[in-house]
Amino acid sequence: MVDADKLTDPERDALREIANIGAGHAATALSQMTGRKIMIDVPEVEVKRLEEAAELLGPPATIVAAVLMHMMGDLTGRTLLVLPEVSARGLCDILLRRSEPGPGFTEMQRSTVMETGNILCSAYLNALSDFMGMMLVPSVPALVVDQAGAVLTTAYLNFGHSRDYVICVETSFRIAGSDDSVQGQFILMPDTASLTAIFDAIHLAK
Repeated sequence: MVDADKLTDPERDALREIANIGAGHAATALSQMTGRKIMIDVPEVEVKRLEEAAELLGPPATIVAAVLMHMMGDLTGRTLLVLPEVSARGLCDILLRRSEPGPGFTEMQRSTVMETGNILCSAYLNALSDFMGMMLVPSVPALVVDQAGAVLTTAYLNFGHSRDYVICVETSFRIAGSDDSVQGQFILMPDTASLTAIFDAIHLAK
């Protein structure tokens, strides 16, 4: 079983490198989709228990847009992209090149957030697939807009107590030449066997 408190610097560096490769793929895909140069910084990667990941999202009552996908193939689990409401709206403004006033999310905004989550999660899974030399297949994405506490509680209950640790990637979107950025969290929730396989591969790569 992976012990997040005993990860070595080389192990953390390997996780960060996988995330950086995935971020590069996602930035390219988003730039092609929008015709604008979009960069995605990945400043930090952490391995936490799922319930501890909540502290990264702020107060439990924070409204977030969460894109959930299943990871299938040689490794199994789930992925979750979580954007605070203000960040999700900012992302839509960047990608749609306009602001949508009013409460809630329009169908266009929901579609934009879901497609962005699809691109980002798929890019990270592709990077992990290349690193592992395994086939990973993402499911069709699902979007939930709710309080952060409710989203993570549901994910935790569905995830199962035996699957202790998740991999959290802090994600930041920005347009070249602009100081504005949109931040969120990508959370990889592999099942126990898949998490062990990931860290076995990292140990062999060191």
